[in-house]
Amino acid sequence: MRAVPPMARAYILCAVLAAAACAAPALRPGAGTPWGAVALLALLYAACEQLTRCPFMGRRAPTGMGSFVPVLLAGAFLLPPSAAALVAVPGALLGRVEQHPVWLRRLWHAGQLPLASCAAAHAFGASPGGGHVLGAAGFPYALLPACAGAAAFCLVLAVLDGGILVTAERRSPRTAWRGLLLRSLAPYLVHGLAGLMMAVLWRSPYGPVASLLVLLPMYVSCWVFAQYHRERAAHQATIRALVQAVDIKDRYTRGHSERVGRASVMIARELGMDEHRQEVLRFAGILHDVGKLGVPTRLLRKDGPLTPEERRIIELHPEYGHEMVRGIGFLGEARAAILHHHERMDGRGYPYGLAGARIPEYARVVAVADAFDAMTSTRSYRRARPVDTAVAELRRCAGAQFDPRMVRALARAIDRHGWHPAVTADGLDPAVVADGLDPVARLAPLDRGGGS
Repeated sequence: MRAVPPMARAYILCAVLAAAACAAPALRPGAGTPWGAVALLALLYAACEQLTRCPFMGRRAPTGMGSFVPVLLAGAFLLPPSAAALVAVPGALLGRVEQHPVWLRRLWHAGQLPLASCAAAHAFGASPGGGHVLGAAGFPYALLPACAGAAAFCLVLAVLDGGILVTAERRSPRTAWRGLLLRSLAPYLVHGLAGLMMAVLWRSPYGPVASLLVLLPMYVSCWVFAQYHRERAAHQATIRALVQAVDIKDRYTRGHSERVGRASVMIARELGMDEHRQEVLRFAGILHDVGKLGVPTRLLRKDGPLTPEERRIIELHPEYGHEMVRGIGFLGEARAAILHHHERMDGRGYPYGLAGARIPEYARVVAVADAFDAMTSTRSYRRARPVDTAVAELRRCAGAQFDPRMVRALARAIDRHGWHPAVTADGLDPAVVADGLDPVARLAPLDRGGGS
């Protein structure tokens, strides 16, 4: 979000104005707003968000607005809708933000969270018995209204988040909203139950102090969840280290793997894949050539033509790569893409000569992304081809070498977003390309003197 599009800025402004309109009734004279409860809950939420900045907690503290949502939902269950909207404002404006632009992200949180809290309060109050069953005796009957409130909170956030993906990242509406609600509904229902327990204890003879007891197990659970994400981040760092090792060993792949991962995600988004599958495809693109670590460096950098035996050795790199990553569980289908990204639709590829639909879908995506980046990157033996020329070549080879569906998806994505590849400083020797190891070598005619 380094350069925020004007449409996204306007969208955020609209969200802030809508939040202000929701909170305005609480500020009117004679509104009967319970300012004591509003102030206590707002102070509690802001203090909880400040815990993520605490030097003692450091990086161990869970980050993000989701850690203390029960406080917002407790406010939605205890207060009128307009007053519930005010609870989120101080914490949203003061909370920890790690990405730029900081002020715009805080303003965005100050718009979306009050809107979600207001919607949760309306849903809770509109449910049968809502607002009148928070005593200890009526606790079981408050479960349904609380779930309705949490679901409304989740729905509003999902709608708003999808909108920011459309306006800020220029995703298509179908891909922006796909799966957002379903992925987050269950966690927010859990937050809703915790918020309900806070509200019940708040109304109990023990008062607001007792409600703080609910936050401790919620904070611990969020901390455990954050640890899981840190472990996953460590796996990703390992993947990057593998890619860097390949870049050092084989000059051709320098920067190539990252770009193939990016192009693979563009295809996946155009095909409507959910975010989890997009992430796996990104890993597949990044790691597709990791098996070159098992190939002798002298072959990768050989000046003269390869012998048939040397070529067979290099063509083992997909199998080497598959063996290297088979123990990384979260890669899932990416392992098949690493193994089969040099297969062809007509069955003339390697390592197993698979054809058509027998080639895994992820491998067909990576094959197109791989060839496209190879054509549009500058090499020592030629300049980069124009993007339009590369896309035309992919279309020409669709059906024989590439899956036409993947080629069409990449073409649509490029039309929508463009393509700005980084320049590769130096590439593989022309003799190696002529031997058919570079995907471009399989896209005749070559632009090295008219052919190979």
